[in-house]
Amino acid sequence: MQVVSGIQPTGNLHLGNYLGAIRNWVSMQDDIGDDGQCLFFLADLHAISLPHDPVQLKRSTLEMTAALVACGVDPSRSVLFNQAQVPAHAEMQWLLNGTARMGWLNRMTQWKDKSGKNREGQSIALFTYPVLQAADVLLYQATHVPVGDDQKQHLELARDIAQKFNTDFASEDAPVFTLPDPYIPPEAARIMSLRDGTAKMSKSDPSDLSRINLTDDADTIMKKVKKAKTDPEPLPSELEGLEGRAEALNLVSIFASLAGISKEQVLVDFGGQGFGAFKPALGELLTESFAPVTARFRELMQDREALDAILAKGAAKARERSAPTLKATYEALGLVRG
Repeated sequence: MQVVSGIQPTGNLHLGNYLGAIRNWVSMQDDIGDDGQCLFFLADLHAISLPHDPVQLKRSTLEMTAALVACGVDPSRSVLFNQAQVPAHAEMQWLLNGTARMGWLNRMTQWKDKSGKNREGQSIALFTYPVLQAADVLLYQATHVPVGDDQKQHLELARDIAQKFNTDFASEDAPVFTLPDPYIPPEAARIMSLRDGTAKMSKSDPSDLSRINLTDDADTIMKKVKKAKTDPEPLPSELEGLEGRAEALNLVSIFASLAGISKEQVLVDFGGQGFGAFKPALGELLTESFAPVTARFRELMQDREALDAILAKGAAKARERSAPTLKATYEALGLVRG
């Protein structure tokens, strides 16, 4: 297996990032075995498709690197790097732009969502960034790509581009690109806002009380949990009793994900109790879970040289691994390189 996955360096990492993506990266790293390889990258090239603060982007890239390592991504076992240090990503995107079709990109749901009503005013990068996503995975002959529901369409696009390129410029016996398959994590937790159980936990929410940040101390975590929106009813003893109770379901889901047990088991343990008893237990679990992560994160953020070294070493490995596919792509297109 060759697993490739990226995450935008947006800063302000929170519980939703950890349970929804980062923890699964650590699991994949542990489960892939000696014959496989995980490549994890900070998608800083993707970040410039929308208006951004260059100073903040640089800081966020380092913060994300520190957070990934603090959460358990091991640079000695996985390849961890940022796109900007591997020019092959941008090169491959341009080479694949000749194969991608306007109609394919126009159908991308995220393009429609992010561009809004002012499509003419959006950057070309926002329109074509699914092609960069295709380049990200095809460049390394990825066999599997972790995807959530919001990214399935983009992986299908990557497969379409790879298939058309192989058909147009390669032989059936010697394709240039591997067609990647989706990797569905076994427990891709969907964590919702602490203030609105129908909205995803997000760093863009103006209320800091809506999320648990990876850098929050114990007192802050407990304060946020105790102020989390709930209803006056006690917890039920069975899962069906949480129907229509979005905030209660969210807190139970968080507890289950952190404790490594089912939601049903949480209700066996806490059914019939009110949130006055459940919230302190959840706060303590969150504090215990994040204490080592927070300590390691803060330690790494004080050592800029160590973070730079991690990214530089990972980028060197990524450049080496990407070179054969990039070379084959140039040759298939009839481009002459020195």
